[in-house]
Amino acid sequence: MKAPLPFALLVAVLVAPGLTAQAPTRTGPSAADVKFITGMIPHHAQAVKMGRWAPTHGASAALQRFAERIVVAQRDEIAAMRTWLRQQGQPVPDTNATHMMMKMDGMDHAMLMPGMLTDEEMAKLDGLRGVEFDRFFLSSMIKHHGGAVSMVDELFASYGAGQDEFVFRFASDVFADQTTEIEFLQGMLDALPPPVARP
Repeated sequence: MKAPLPFALLVAVLVAPGLTAQAPTRTGPSAADVKFITGMIPHHAQAVKMGRWAPTHGASAALQRFAERIVVAQRDEIAAMRTWLRQQGQPVPDTNATHMMMKMDGMDHAMLMPGMLTDEEMAKLDGLRGVEFDRFFLSSMIKHHGGAVSMVDELFASYGAGQDEFVFRFASDVFADQTTEIEFLQGMLDALPPPVARP
């Protein structure tokens, strides 16, 4: 995974006068804004589901504390994103869905957001306990967070996107928080004992 831009540099780029002056004039959020928020709802919902498994799957105390923070923070963010979509008159995705439905060629297609676990990977995580749960949870959440960061990168690379106040602040928070958490999660993963070789 490529190293993300430092957050301060990202903000400096976004608020550069030369860039903001070129943004198109419109009365509402861009299509990229709506796509980002719509896609981030199932992305967050999967992280919440993973986090709720920690206490019941024998996770370490440290991982349970981290998972609880994910559940509380991202549950609240899901509620805020759903409210924003309703205010824009946009469809609100089902938080129980594992895929985002995208309209392509006149047909609905299921699309997994970047970094999200497949149904098979979620089933594998659900079947693990103890340190093996910790190991797969941590490696999976690192990938999951990396996907969220890439979604922010895609948003801000889209011309005219991220000017809506809610979208800009939320995306900036996702970038900063999850970039920091990736380093924390990697440290937890590195501290685990090596996996036991299977005979």
